[in-house]
Amino acid sequence: MRLSAASLRLSRSPALLALALPLAAALAFSDETLDKVPKSEGYCSRILRVQGTRREGYTEFSLRVEGDPDFYKPGTSYRVTLSAAPPSYFRGFTLIALKENREGDKEEDHAGTFQIIDEEETQFMSNCPVAVTESTPRRRTRIQVFWIAPPAGTGCVILKASIVQKRIIYFQDEGSLTKKLCEQDSTFDGVTDKPILDCCACGTAKYRLTFYGNWSEKTHPKDYPRRANHWSAIIGGSHSKNYVLWEYGGYASEGVKQVAELGSPVKMEEEIRQQSDEVLTVIKAKAQWPAWQPLNVRAAPSAEFSVDRTRHLMSFLTMMGPSPDWNVGLSAEDLCTKECGWVQKVVQDLIPWDAGTDSGVTYESPNKPTIPQEKIRPLTSLDHPQSPFYDPEGGSITQVARVVIERIARKGEQCNIVPDNVDDIVADLAPEEKDEDDTPETCIYSNWSPWSACSSSTCDKGKRMRQRMLKAQLDLSVPCPDTQDFQPCTGPGCSDEDGSTCTMSEWITWSPCSISCGTGMRSRERYVKQFPEDGSVCTLPTEETEKCTVNEECSPSSCLVTEWGEWDECSATCGMGMKKRHRMVKMSPADGSMCKAETSQAEKCMMPECHTIPCLLSPWSEWSDCSVTCGKGMRTRQRMLKSLAELGDCNEALEQVEKCMLPECPIDCELTEWSQWSECNKSCGKGHMIRTRMIQMEPQFGGAPCPETVQRKKCRIRKCLRNPSIQKLRWREARESRRSEQLREESDGDQFPGCRMRPWTAWSECTKLCGGGIQERYMTVKKRFKSSQFTSCKDKKEIRACHVHPC
Repeated sequence: MRLSAASLRLSRSPALLALALPLAAALAFSDETLDKVPKSEGYCSRILRVQGTRREGYTEFSLRVEGDPDFYKPGTSYRVTLSAAPPSYFRGFTLIALKENREGDKEEDHAGTFQIIDEEETQFMSNCPVAVTESTPRRRTRIQVFWIAPPAGTGCVILKASIVQKRIIYFQDEGSLTKKLCEQDSTFDGVTDKPILDCCACGTAKYRLTFYGNWSEKTHPKDYPRRANHWSAIIGGSHSKNYVLWEYGGYASEGVKQVAELGSPVKMEEEIRQQSDEVLTVIKAKAQWPAWQPLNVRAAPSAEFSVDRTRHLMSFLTMMGPSPDWNVGLSAEDLCTKECGWVQKVVQDLIPWDAGTDSGVTYESPNKPTIPQEKIRPLTSLDHPQSPFYDPEGGSITQVARVVIERIARKGEQCNIVPDNVDDIVADLAPEEKDEDDTPETCIYSNWSPWSACSSSTCDKGKRMRQRMLKAQLDLSVPCPDTQDFQPCTGPGCSDEDGSTCTMSEWITWSPCSISCGTGMRSRERYVKQFPEDGSVCTLPTEETEKCTVNEECSPSSCLVTEWGEWDECSATCGMGMKKRHRMVKMSPADGSMCKAETSQAEKCMMPECHTIPCLLSPWSEWSDCSVTCGKGMRTRQRMLKSLAELGDCNEALEQVEKCMLPECPIDCELTEWSQWSECNKSCGKGHMIRTRMIQMEPQFGGAPCPETVQRKKCRIRKCLRNPSIQKLRWREARESRRSEQLREESDGDQFPGCRMRPWTAWSECTKLCGGGIQERYMTVKKRFKSSQFTSCKDKKEIRACHVHPC
């Protein structure tokens, strides 16, 4: 990221750094004023406590949030504008967001995050990274940033701005430079948050809806369904307030039920088309199998739709599959603003909701109709202990998807003349008249270099640059202004002084190819940002179409490939370079032949002339090997600074780090401890005993195999008698003993000296189906006589081997 000269100057003076106002040398801040400021080393405390002159009741400066909301939705993006009413202007500013009743001297006092829109206008403060300030010291009447609202539970937030104008600092704690937003209540009681107002916008607006699924085993590991996980086809429409597709607190229609339970959009589309007078566009996008896949493999599903004054709401839904009746979507999202314009961008994180038609509690619960049908409601983390989203502490559910709705064109005469997007502003059409030279006398510069060529070769808005060298700085306590100067420009033949020139927006990204195999068509659009001043008609085209080829032929020898991805950045930061784009093979040829389709393309790219750019860098090196041999690791790449140090400061990153994933690490076999040795299987002579252990974890990904699970060892109780007559006598006695034992079992149980035993239990189930298991049986004491010894009268246990054949 480029480090501006403004921030380099700030680093030389701690007091000025704390204020983050590049023109502080020209402000009415005396040393006495700073001495009165409470000394604090807090997080951003000096910014909040150092205040200058302020006037009560002034209205020439204002801080505004798009749509003028009183509440914010957690995680939602809002456009924030700081502006001055002509002829007023401001040179410096600071913008912060604080939790209500917080001082701001701790990091946790700040709420939400800012997002830079134009790096030449705004940047984060070096000594207070959560605050936004100016990038270049010049007169301005307007700046814009995005503010992303904090998570649920934050409470009210105060957006506060300070501005610098003609040696006066304003820091307003109440009034037009302060905006209070409170968190919108996330509970739904079947009542709409607020009534939908009539739309006063003119013409029509075209939007692109893009759906990003974030439901994966990594983000939602509990009971994640590894098979058949998907998002169903997206179905919805742009409609009037007289038609409700679905809403919290309402009941699901038959069409909504079929999407919720089956993922089928057919009935829902039929219901929408039956409301043709209330619907402008039917919104449809493809299903996603599986539910999550990296964007470099598969582009996120998207669909385009239009809105007008009467049909300015947008609703859609898609099923989370498999599930009982869980979906995500938006209901009656209003794209019309209070200022009679069209919303530029909506970014909304989504959690699943229940359609109220099925009572299942897990992803793959069996079908269980809810009778009677219940109202549509959001899922919570306390619904059921078996729910995959259950949290005993009742925390919020991690979002499963994000939807981005972005305006891509406006058609017809627009009645909102206030631009609401940086691209809608044609800045500096008339060069600003400078009434004073801001350069201190202690800064000695060389002359300005000639202006560089415009970065745009068409009539689209571009930039040109000039630079000068700082020869000497006589007083280091006084900062010197920039050594670079930027100016908007257009390509040759598109001069702003030509009253008959149309100013056009950038081209919108190409639409997907109309077919998935062979040659089709694709299109892109742009719109008129400013019509000719002389009243003539704009003749420049607003739409382009061209042929596109995807999987050139559809034969068994052809392979299916994805569409081309976006072009990479140019390999050079100035002059001539190369850029590449890539696509992937989705399916190899059916006949087994090699895939001949190219998967990468390269072409030349031209950047601004090198002599005007002080920071020259070599191309990135190849990525290093992954830091691990298996599993997740990191890899790096480097580049070199080629420009001479005296050409200027350069703070571009010279090293990049990213995550890398190699095949899973081997997992070795894991076993339980050995069991106790069994009793000897012979009553005399040589026998054997066995012991076993169980497999706890089978080997995976090439891990060590399992060792033996059964071991035997010899045992010798006593010698068996060899005298045949004595042996026969023993056999006879054994038979008589077994006969008497059977009689005892039939009567009451076995008798032992001093006790009476119950019969042996049946053998237990074998612990394994193969590879050697064990069985057990028991004999317990039924009655112990007084004359018995404890050691001779106790419970008995026998163990034997089973299923010893190999698996």
